[in-house]
Amino acid sequence: MILITGASGNVGSEAARLLGAQHQPTRALVRDAAGAPRADVEIVTGDFERPDTLDAAMRGIETVILVSPAIPAQEIAVIASAVRECVRHIIKITSKASDDSPVERRRGQARIEAYLETSGLSYTLLRANAYMQNLLALAPMIKQLGRFVMSAGGQVGMIDTRDVAATAATVAAEATVHAGRTYWLTGPDLITYNDVAKELSDAVGYEIEYRRTTPAEHRAAMVQAGLPETVATSNAQAFGLIAEGNAAWLSDEVAAITGAAPRSLRTFIADHIAAFT
Repeated sequence: MILITGASGNVGSEAARLLGAQHQPTRALVRDAAGAPRADVEIVTGDFERPDTLDAAMRGIETVILVSPAIPAQEIAVIASAVRECVRHIIKITSKASDDSPVERRRGQARIEAYLETSGLSYTLLRANAYMQNLLALAPMIKQLGRFVMSAGGQVGMIDTRDVAATAATVAAEATVHAGRTYWLTGPDLITYNDVAKELSDAVGYEIEYRRTTPAEHRAAMVQAGLPETVATSNAQAFGLIAEGNAAWLSDEVAAITGAAPRSLRTFIADHIAAFT
């Protein structure tokens, strides 16, 4: 049986839907049943801060798809629970990770991965590039003003979260084949934010303007928009690295694993056009 944590989020909910459609025995862990995915899977409630609920969710599980905001204490608690309940394999959704990264989120990922490596569990890492779904955070500004600002210049191998989920579901169905592997997941193209503005303009039928801002200005705007300061700082640091080319990488591993090409930016925008208009 497969357990998906964070099953109310983009990756987790889509992985649950896919596995349910394939009739794979699957359990989806959510904090609140109201946020449970619409999928043919078993739903359980639990809390990363409560080991007893994690242990209950893990019972009878062979493979875990580990999706969360990557808070080290929380993901380490999930891994520790998996060890206690004799889980065989963990598929961790991750990103670039480094102990000495200026981005706190990447340092956190490195801590989690180090713990997983020493846990004794079999594992697979799915290291995804930036998510196309992050563009939806720009949608209110685009709808109201016909423009958006970003501090991230440069090219990004953006990937649709649905393709990350499809890769995770495929790996989960044959976990032993992928044991010990790290896969780098991207969309089909290197994308700039000028490309985003052009594709949006073509889709909505009028010009969407993109203006580059500084990381400091962008951080201030994110805080003003309601993001916690720590999150805004981490985002601004990541955008600064993207501007230096840190996300300008592509792979063909989504297609190699799933047998289907990853979605393009144009497809993503078409599928979410209501958010931008």
